[in-house]
Amino acid sequence: MLPSPARYYDGTSAARRDVRVMLAEGGGALTILGGAEGMREDWPLPMLRALPGQAVPRQLVLTLYQPQNTRDAMPLSPARLTIRDPELIAALRARCPRLMRRERRPRATGRILKRGGLAVGAVAMMLFVILPRMADTLATLLPIEREVAFGRAVVSQIEMALGAADLGALDCDAPAGRDALDLMVARLSDGTDLSYDLQIKVLNHPMVNAFAAPGGHVVLMRGLLDEASGPDAVAAVLAHEIGHVEARDATRHALRAAGSAGLLSMVMGDVTGGAAAVFLGEQVLQASYTREAETEADLFALGMLGRAGVSSQGMADFFDGLAEEEGDIALPGYLSSHPVSAARADRAAAHADGQSGTQPILDAAAWQDLQSICDGG
Repeated sequence: MLPSPARYYDGTSAARRDVRVMLAEGGGALTILGGAEGMREDWPLPMLRALPGQAVPRQLVLTLYQPQNTRDAMPLSPARLTIRDPELIAALRARCPRLMRRERRPRATGRILKRGGLAVGAVAMMLFVILPRMADTLATLLPIEREVAFGRAVVSQIEMALGAADLGALDCDAPAGRDALDLMVARLSDGTDLSYDLQIKVLNHPMVNAFAAPGGHVVLMRGLLDEASGPDAVAAVLAHEIGHVEARDATRHALRAAGSAGLLSMVMGDVTGGAAAVFLGEQVLQASYTREAETEADLFALGMLGRAGVSSQGMADFFDGLAEEEGDIALPGYLSSHPVSAARADRAAAHADGQSGTQPILDAAAWQDLQSICDGG
């Protein structure tokens, strides 16, 4: 094979040398000849490496693998050799099985794993330590009017997560049902000093669930109305969620979910923010608070029911029904997002035993209207 023209860079200067290259006798090396000083180098074929990502097609840019380099340097020579002879390129590809091998720094895998572990640890610390503490602080500093606006945005994301094509598409607003719900809210809040003007709505969805959003927003699902044993049980769930609102549990959780969604959006590369918005909605839907926060919300609900003259037996019955499903692999609806136990039902039943002169929060006709709130106007 005759010598082929090539270009050589020594890697220490920007100077380019026009050289000739050919396979050495015996085929064990690539010989480089040229330059005014009579340059000659023999590059062993097993040590040849092709550099990836070259912009010009039909050329091969070569360097030398040098495993003796220091541990902090890439094990490749800084010298570069550019070949464009198709016949020589084909011969090198055939004779150099490691030509396309991608060399790494010595111990690079260990360093990659170490740095990857540090990165995962940093993200975990942000998600589980720093963001919760920031959310707690922001929840106490957020003005109520901003919190109310934030709550409206959270509720809209909830509707998106539930599959609503348009904002308000799932709202249930049959007039008689709305009147019954307003009557329930008015009776519950009578005698209780609330920090928020409550905004209660029902969504037309079969999920047996209810959730609190920041700024006095509480949403009940149609499935909860369908499955509840009576209006007192619904009132107990509503009072429990109002307890979360008053304690700003919903605000803390939504801020944490928003921060987590933003962080994961940056990590996973969601530049549109759409997935982050849905993530926020799903996280609030599945809000699980600490046992302490759940206990405080239960106690708030019991106090609210007591001041309204409503028996807490409905609350006990509701938790009793859910406690029967505790321990299942797949926990549906309200049970999946709220830790339910027989102890909570027992506490509500004990409270009911100490009550007297209670009345159902709604009469039979109003309860039927409430259950029909999603049946149209």
